[in-house]
Amino acid sequence: MAGARRKSLQSRQVGSLLIFLCVSVGGATTIRYSVAEEMESGSFVANVAKDLGLEVGKLAARRARLVSEGNKMHFRLHRKTGDLFVKEKLDRESLCGKADPCVLHFEIILVEPLQSFRAEVRVFDINDNAPVFLNKEPLLKIPESTPLGSRFPLQSAQDLDVGLNGLQNYTLSANGYFHLHTRFRSHRPKYAELVLNKPLDREEQPEVNLTIMAVDGGSPPKSGTAHIRVVVLDVNDHVPQFSRPVYPAQVSENSPNGSLVATVTAMDLDEGTNKAITYSLAQNPEAILKTFQIDSQTGEVRLRGTLDFEDIETYDIDIQATDGGGLSAHSKVLVEVVDVNDNPPEVMVSSVSSPLPEDSPPQTVVALFTIRDRDIRVGGKVTCFLREDLPFVIKPTFGNSYSLVTDRSLDREEVSGYNITLVAMDTGPPSLSAETMIEVLISDVNDNPPIFREDSYILTVRENNSPAVFIGQVHAEDLDLGENAQITYSLLPPKNGDLSVFAYISINSDNGKLYALRTMDYEAIQDFQFVVKATDGGFLSLNSQATVRVVVLDDNDNRPMILYPLQNGTLPYNDLVPRSAEAGYLVTKVVAVDGDSGQNSWLSYHLLKATDLGLFCVQRQNGEIRTLRQISERDPMMQKLIILIQDHGQPALSTTVSLNILLVDGFSEPYLQFQDPTKHSRKVNPSTKYLVISLAILSFLFLLSVTVIFIIHVYQKIKYREKFTIQEHFYDDCNFSNNLVQGQGNGSLSQPCPYEMCSATGTGNSEFRFLKRFMPNFPFPHATGEIKMEAGSSLPLNSERNKSRRSEGHDQVSDDYM
Repeated sequence: MAGARRKSLQSRQVGSLLIFLCVSVGGATTIRYSVAEEMESGSFVANVAKDLGLEVGKLAARRARLVSEGNKMHFRLHRKTGDLFVKEKLDRESLCGKADPCVLHFEIILVEPLQSFRAEVRVFDINDNAPVFLNKEPLLKIPESTPLGSRFPLQSAQDLDVGLNGLQNYTLSANGYFHLHTRFRSHRPKYAELVLNKPLDREEQPEVNLTIMAVDGGSPPKSGTAHIRVVVLDVNDHVPQFSRPVYPAQVSENSPNGSLVATVTAMDLDEGTNKAITYSLAQNPEAILKTFQIDSQTGEVRLRGTLDFEDIETYDIDIQATDGGGLSAHSKVLVEVVDVNDNPPEVMVSSVSSPLPEDSPPQTVVALFTIRDRDIRVGGKVTCFLREDLPFVIKPTFGNSYSLVTDRSLDREEVSGYNITLVAMDTGPPSLSAETMIEVLISDVNDNPPIFREDSYILTVRENNSPAVFIGQVHAEDLDLGENAQITYSLLPPKNGDLSVFAYISINSDNGKLYALRTMDYEAIQDFQFVVKATDGGFLSLNSQATVRVVVLDDNDNRPMILYPLQNGTLPYNDLVPRSAEAGYLVTKVVAVDGDSGQNSWLSYHLLKATDLGLFCVQRQNGEIRTLRQISERDPMMQKLIILIQDHGQPALSTTVSLNILLVDGFSEPYLQFQDPTKHSRKVNPSTKYLVISLAILSFLFLLSVTVIFIIHVYQKIKYREKFTIQEHFYDDCNFSNNLVQGQGNGSLSQPCPYEMCSATGTGNSEFRFLKRFMPNFPFPHATGEIKMEAGSSLPLNSERNKSRRSEGHDQVSDDYM
């Protein structure tokens, strides 16, 4: 029930107290507010933005915040609306004690730009504490001979509230012996005295029980009670008398425990035990009992606790002297605490701008701070300075407030931060000082461009690479930090405006890794170069450039290509050899080329399979097919040869060509085409067979004529681009084993070299002879366009199509070059 009444009382008092804004003109920058204690957390106090003359939202834009002079902030600021709210429930008694008014000081700091406003909130008291008697059952011993009108001081009730809410009056329960008289005293609450109205008679009533009630002035009022037990003593005619009603004393706040404060004396005119006086600290608050003590026999008042002038400046001590008969008298010791310089100055930093941009101009505000000296009366003037020689100086602003500003230019690359020691010193005596360290970091400004480790890079990539393969990396470094040091890599087009390089290469913008976008073809391009730009992430970005040259390495990716004899897709090539041919007779020549370069393009020719391995041989270097011996009548008319053409790459690639050689008695005889007996076992009518052979010979001769005419026409149209010679090598002896001969031939034709074939008639040793050779400039490996081998040359646009054409079968190749 008491809690409910107290809560109801608080709500009514809070409702009745007006929360108002009081802006002081005299303080120039001090804003004053008032709130009632015990307001709930989140209660509205005032609108700071309106009081500062700022628009709604400016506090958030300027990063406003509150800074308390103490260690705890009791209010919070809503920066978007500018409203000031109570952070937690305020208890005036715990904040200020008996001090009135109770004022909480804080500062309103606007960071961007830096600005400070002083503010204070006065906490008004509400009646939330009832008067309390420390001794709930005090005992009074009063002699029966006590004269009427005698006064007996009672203990004061303690009420933590102040003003009207504090202790106001006492009431006494109805009785026939005493009435109550209330008295006032400076610096102390009211106290009551019992006044004797009727003579006491121990034999009639040895004990009187009274109830005293202390009432405060709140609405509704609160009260506290104590039960007084009055014991009537036997006759003791005289009360002790103090030599002085008040004993003044002065004690320094740094006095040690046990120091003598004052000595009180009292005398009693009685005799015997009624004359013996005992001293005590009666009816004193707990704070006094913890700080002072009295010798019960000598009356010496001494310290038992520490004194602090900044907390309590004066003490009012009640001294009671009691004789042996139980009579007592009261006196006071008024103690004045003397201030000494025992508190060093305090440096309170309210705001620090950290990190600080390295390009900040001189006189830039770095920090705001205030200096407070609790011993301002005896400490003298306070000075503030920096411990070390740093690019900062201290400037006074107003009162005891100061600002720390830059004195000269800063460079983060030289010094990335400062530990600034602020020293505050008073003049004493003795001189005391305090130090406070402020850490200020220097933030980076984009004043350093990226720097490549090398001015130019040379990277290699092997042809036929997989798309998106990693080929190398470029790297640049930036002395700046954060985004200013975040480097982005990009490709710049060549100065000639050729953008085709972007189709071959890409770069990871984050780490500078280079990747091939497509498969490289050494036969199309041998090298190319481009420029890489490194750009940092600063607001005004800086950049640098490096040249990258990519060299393509050849790979053995092209099989030898048969240029002659032409291979038909359905019928093998046939050649005629007279039976009268002797050993060394040139039957025909296999001509092949390889699109690779170097060792990968060196070709060698081998006889892989033959109807009679002892009849023909193949020159390993030039592919000429010659007879090994004189043809006899026993040799079959149709001789089938399979020639293997192999390059010298790692691994080696090869291709084969099939030839059918007909042994005839003369060129006038019809050209007979023999079919494979394994495929056709059925006999053919001789007349039909001769007709088919005749038609085939005519068709072949017509096709051969058209081919020769076309080659001559092309030869006359195309200018020579490269002259070359072919040296024919002949072995005197062509000995091949029955198996594939693995020779180390080192010769091949670097360009296709077809021969014009002429027929000679007459003698029995007539033969096909290569009477004349001509050298049309076949644009191998590209049907159109040209290749420039110099670095930085243009990339052919049709290289991929030409490469795909080279990878097709022999029949397609033959058709392309016809």
